[in-house]
Amino acid sequence: MRFNAEEIKKQVRKRYAGLAKRRWSCCGAPGRMWAKVLGYPKEIDEMPESVTAPFAGCGNPTAFADLKEGEVVLDIGSGAGLDVFLASRRVGDEGRVIGLDFTEEMIELANENKRKLGAKNVEFRLGDMEAMPIEDESIDVVISNCVINLAPDKDKVFQEAYRVLKPGGRMLISDIVTEWNLPRAIRESITAWAGCIAGALEEREYLQKIKDAGFVEVEVVSKARLGPISSAKIRAYKPGGAER
Repeated sequence: MRFNAEEIKKQVRKRYAGLAKRRWSCCGAPGRMWAKVLGYPKEIDEMPESVTAPFAGCGNPTAFADLKEGEVVLDIGSGAGLDVFLASRRVGDEGRVIGLDFTEEMIELANENKRKLGAKNVEFRLGDMEAMPIEDESIDVVISNCVINLAPDKDKVFQEAYRVLKPGGRMLISDIVTEWNLPRAIRESITAWAGCIAGALEEREYLQKIKDAGFVEVEVVSKARLGPISSAKIRAYKPGGAER
């Protein structure tokens, strides 16, 4: 890799700051349209365009998170807040959802959307997913949508997710994985990294990193293949807590 972690983060911030100001997702389609392609519910039509327009996910983690009333949820890489607001409706007034993003423009937009929707059980925090400003064992459910592939150090991300989860807590991820080694020209492209391609790992390596962080029952729930890459839905648990 011919660029360092800070260069990667700088490029990612630049790209997503731009998405915060545009009405198109990173995937070449209007955000609301792209979300529907990925199976998001009709209730997103009730949300302001400022919530759906910058959407840049590769799945719908709230659809398989089995969220329950009263749970505390953390969304890693929350963007404009679409998954946060959907999760907030599932956990109810007794629950809480924290959106974490390291792009100031996205945090500003998400807080603006929070005011528009009157979401009282939602909080957005500015921070790096490799060093989350979240208390130990304070989260019931971690979700993330096409974000962890952007991290230079994915081991730290999974270690942090493990740290903040309560014993028995669960992690639900939609992310990009590769089916085989990508060409060197792509791996060494900073633009391809910020575009969710160059930083993607092969599925087996991705799952192993989750296991190495301490998670158990790590499984791919479903996967949609797109040539050399796939969008994978992954579930994992932190040991402990009540029996499932």
